[in-house]
Amino acid sequence: MNKVMLIGNVGQEPEVRYVDQGVAVARIRMATTERGYTLQNGTQVPDHTDWHNVILWRRLAEIVEKYVHKGDKLYIEGRIRYTTYDDKQGQRRYATEIWADNMELLSPKPVTSTSANDPVIPPVPDKTPEEGLPF
Repeated sequence: MNKVMLIGNVGQEPEVRYVDQGVAVARIRMATTERGYTLQNGTQVPDHTDWHNVILWRRLAEIVEKYVHKGDKLYIEGRIRYTTYDDKQGQRRYATEIWADNMELLSPKPVTSTSANDPVIPPVPDKTPEEGLPF
């Protein structure tokens, strides 16, 4: 089983592109932090932050484009993918990505209006294609 669940904050504005036949694909950088603690002997263990590359396709990418911004808190559910590529100097590079199947926006919506017409965004499951990424 290949399943990843993350709760964290978006580290920079999402990058969204459209590929073949208008299919949206988004890439976000997301930080997850494990809080530090103090051991019984008094030793301080500091916070530890990991950064994740998250890829979202189709409807999830369109939602990211409209509603997700730097600093927002997200829940991401997906699977881990390992890719390799050759950089401009011909060096082999390795990347670890999370391909999202589900996303929930956890940041509170700004209170700018109380209109009943404001959109409600439920979690949207999505399927991802198996071809390579356009990034």
